[in-house]
Amino acid sequence: MTDPAPEVRSDGPDTALDEEVTRGVRILRGDPKVAVRKLAGPMIIAMVLMAIYNLADAIWVAGLGADALAGVGFVTPLFMILVGLSNGLGAGATSLIARRIGARDKQGAESAATHAFVLSLGVSAVLMVIFVLFLRPIVALLGAGPVTDIAVEYGRIVFLGTIFFLAVQMAYAILRAEGDTKRTMYAMAISSILNIILDPILIYWAGLGVAGAAIATVISIASVMVILAYWIFIRRDTYVHLSFRGFTPQTTIFRAILGVGLPASLEFLLLSVMGIAINLILVTIAGTDAVAIYTSGWRIVMFAIVPLVGIATSVVAVTGAAYGAREFEKVKIVHRYSITIGVIIALVISSLTYLLTPQITALFTYSPESVHLIPGFLIFFHTMCLFYPFVPLGMFSSSVFQGTGHGFTSLVINLLRTLAFVVVFSYVLGVIFGFGAQGVYFGIVAGNILGGLVGYIWAVVFVKRLTRIDQE
Repeated sequence: MTDPAPEVRSDGPDTALDEEVTRGVRILRGDPKVAVRKLAGPMIIAMVLMAIYNLADAIWVAGLGADALAGVGFVTPLFMILVGLSNGLGAGATSLIARRIGARDKQGAESAATHAFVLSLGVSAVLMVIFVLFLRPIVALLGAGPVTDIAVEYGRIVFLGTIFFLAVQMAYAILRAEGDTKRTMYAMAISSILNIILDPILIYWAGLGVAGAAIATVISIASVMVILAYWIFIRRDTYVHLSFRGFTPQTTIFRAILGVGLPASLEFLLLSVMGIAINLILVTIAGTDAVAIYTSGWRIVMFAIVPLVGIATSVVAVTGAAYGAREFEKVKIVHRYSITIGVIIALVISSLTYLLTPQITALFTYSPESVHLIPGFLIFFHTMCLFYPFVPLGMFSSSVFQGTGHGFTSLVINLLRTLAFVVVFSYVLGVIFGFGAQGVYFGIVAGNILGGLVGYIWAVVFVKRLTRIDQE
């Protein structure tokens, strides 16, 4: 069981600077229920727009045919590694910065933010080289076969923008940590809208095909980085200020960021591994069409749970600030409250998905080349309706562990969910019992249900131990 004792404040509180506290920081330190709602709102809006652009990518690419969808689908698990590392390091930065803000240690928060940014630049350089140089043998190994050339054409362009993806996510993490989710929303909205506009222009009007979709993605994320750099480095009206003058790397700070960031990144890597495993199972029992259905349909699932992801990001920040301030009762309140509203939202999502399945399916099957995928999409979406209500249990419990600096516990929970439960159940139902693609989908649902319950129970025990410390 994880030791719930909080970290020792190494830099000490800097209460003299409290007159500089921003509105976001005041919200972060206030009523935890209000903080969750107010921080989650802008994040949900921003992530809805991001999800719309991801969905738009798939819809526009669908017009190129099933091969194009499958080619992009084989790059998706690799792209999730990039997204996972950027989001994971961002979670580590948000957690540490928020904890130091909660402890009223402004100087420590700024040092953490600067270290996080430096770390993201180093990681992005390494990833870009690996993915650009070795993409072809990797996607071939994943079973891309006849769509390997399409996957490479799309993936190499996307991965050339690696530095922008990680830098942007780190900037978002800093803003979230200080409760400034509105500007995060504005930046994410600009990126999404620009991508949505560029997609049809570059894919069809310019005749670039899947390469056009990749170029649109890189241009949009690079453009928003310019805006974020202006806010953080030039306008400098954030609570946390970054400065590289006289910067001296401190291994203790890197270790603190990675203590949450690395496990969180590995959680996304696990999702990528899970996606690769599911793709291999599906391509074995049902061919590349099944991969196209799963990878495209999963974009809808990711879109549907965007409100839950928005709440989860706020839970990390609010929990981190409460933990840093040693207000452990607030941690308990955040966990219970977030799960309550999360389950309600998930039930609504599940109902809407079931009712709108024909319309959602039409988004991916509007061309003669993809119309034959309709039955498979209908089966996928109807099965996923059972998935949504159990997502908040595991997701928000992991966020509590991340916010309090216990990233390894969150990793263990997700390791059980993705590999021990989802992949095993998918293989057993899809291959051993011979239920085919639908068996794989039911395996995904069953694995997530069991994994969510394990995470929830673990978090309840952890929070109870924390509140006992509060009472002592």
